[in-house]
Amino acid sequence: MIRLPVPKTDVLARRDAIVAGLRPLLPDSGLIADPVRLKPYETDGLSAYRQMPMAVVLPETTEQVADILRFCHQNGVRVVPRGAGTSLSGGALPMEDAVVVGLMRMNRILDIDYADRVATVQAGVTNIGITNAVSANGFFYAPDPSSQLACMIGGNVNMNSGGAHCLKYGVTANNLLGLKIVTIEGEILDIGGAHLDAAGYDWLGLLTGSEGMLAIVTEVNVRILRSPEGARAMLAAFKSNEIAGRCVDAIIGSGIIPVALEFMDRPAIHACEAFAHAGYPLDAEAMLIIEVEGSVAEQDDLLDRLKAICQNFDPISLKVSQSAEESAAIWKGRKGAFGAVGRISPDYLCMDGTIPTSRLPEVLRRIGEMSDSYGLKVANIFHAGDGNLHPLIMFDANDPASFHKAETFGADILKLCVEVGGCLTGEHGVGVEKRDLMPVQFAAHELDQQRAIKSAFDPDWLLNPSKVFPLVEPVVLAMAAE
Repeated sequence: MIRLPVPKTDVLARRDAIVAGLRPLLPDSGLIADPVRLKPYETDGLSAYRQMPMAVVLPETTEQVADILRFCHQNGVRVVPRGAGTSLSGGALPMEDAVVVGLMRMNRILDIDYADRVATVQAGVTNIGITNAVSANGFFYAPDPSSQLACMIGGNVNMNSGGAHCLKYGVTANNLLGLKIVTIEGEILDIGGAHLDAAGYDWLGLLTGSEGMLAIVTEVNVRILRSPEGARAMLAAFKSNEIAGRCVDAIIGSGIIPVALEFMDRPAIHACEAFAHAGYPLDAEAMLIIEVEGSVAEQDDLLDRLKAICQNFDPISLKVSQSAEESAAIWKGRKGAFGAVGRISPDYLCMDGTIPTSRLPEVLRRIGEMSDSYGLKVANIFHAGDGNLHPLIMFDANDPASFHKAETFGADILKLCVEVGGCLTGEHGVGVEKRDLMPVQFAAHELDQQRAIKSAFDPDWLLNPSKVFPLVEPVVLAMAAE
């Protein structure tokens, strides 16, 4: 299980006083300290790890966030930012001597500028909430993680989330214009804004994907885009994972960039079809969902070219959606995939690594070999077009040995990603899940530089402690700073 740093015993001893000090900073319902009401906050999407926080605060304004952080900084209290708690890497996992700052009440759309194609929203607005706010006027927000119905834009910024359509439109960083942040000292800063790139240092690039370790995001300026004229999805079924992987590499190598290129293997196909009834090919070992968009003529041209590429890999079947309803069913299966796999295994670890698409056949073969070696089944569901893998490792949470094997198996997959020229994470972040694997990807001097940046923003290491870096070093640095 998770190895947390030693709690600050002086903070725990002052718990009642700290809670009392926080109370005047918030509305009456904005502070949770009762153990029963704290229970929902003990974990996030990486539910195998649990830890009750000292308290939870629910601010409604940036100024309240600033007051909370100023108080915590003055009193040496650790702080864990939290949005919807959908993090699959343990990014919102609390500590018993930490205050969780929940941003779900900061859920207002502040401004929509259609002329300049910018929406300004609070951090607690859901990902899909942005598109819902602008769709009637023919616009949308492009990044679309599978958890988009629940996940919040502040968390998307922290983890630099992507989604099925990031192949064409990019991840959060590519659709972000500005942030309002609060530092650990309670200072409110505007980074970028509702305009194109700002001059000077790329603070926006530094903060995006920083996992809540440098500041708390309270407001976001995002790009909104014109909705395409139309879109159609194609299902391509193959006899093996490796063949499907070679087809993916051929599509990307051809210069065609579909709006989405998703991969499912046999276990995932069967689980998702039972859930969505989308007409997935149950006789296939692997399947690609390929979506194109544009005018009808453009769709037809792209689909014809993609069919020709797929035909080179002896597909079992090729099926193009003929209606909006068919396309919606195809995406319902893919978007509900993680939940659908719960039908065949109530417990699984969802990994998140990236690789060059040219190595996809090899990596899928080696994951299959690892699955046989560990005696644990895997369902592969991922963003094939940009090499962002999401193997789901199935295990029995009631069996500690099974859980340990699943963790070790997952670590081996991530090491393999780095070995072939990829990296440890594509969109889920490092959190606690990949924390001890950071030296696999980064040299000691690179980690030292990252820690130096963390210390410049947060000298006492109070913001989102125990995340990203192997524990022994940041704990020593924090103690030295004290």
